[in-house]
Amino acid sequence: MSDLVRLVHEPIDLAVLHEATAEDGAVCLFVGVVRNENRGHPVKGLEYEAYEDMALPLMEEVAAETRRRYPVSRVRLVHRLGRLEIGDPSVAVAVTSPHRDEAFAACRFAIDTLKARVPIWKKEHYADGTAWLEERQVDD
Repeated sequence: MSDLVRLVHEPIDLAVLHEATAEDGAVCLFVGVVRNENRGHPVKGLEYEAYEDMALPLMEEVAAETRRRYPVSRVRLVHRLGRLEIGDPSVAVAVTSPHRDEAFAACRFAIDTLKARVPIWKKEHYADGTAWLEERQVDD
């Protein structure tokens, strides 16, 4: 089993992300989902775009850097592109490791670094219009 890095236009298959090896004692899975409100605005849906030729290699760098910094078995990064509805998974990060502390730390590092470095843009759709949001920052 190896790392998995993908940009997808279909729903994210969460089942393949939590597979572990016999040596793994922990699987840490983060799933970002589309919520119905952001900064006081009711959100109707989202649209994600990416410069894929740049985004995929940068996502691979994030996975490799995560592996260098933490004793993990595998790193999986999947981000969905296109139109998403409320409740849809938009990004998933899974890390497997022999121990939970390393898995938690590596998962947090991977999602924060992905959001800070990878050129993926988010457009929120509201009842009264749309807005492109700055995603290259760490937020909750």
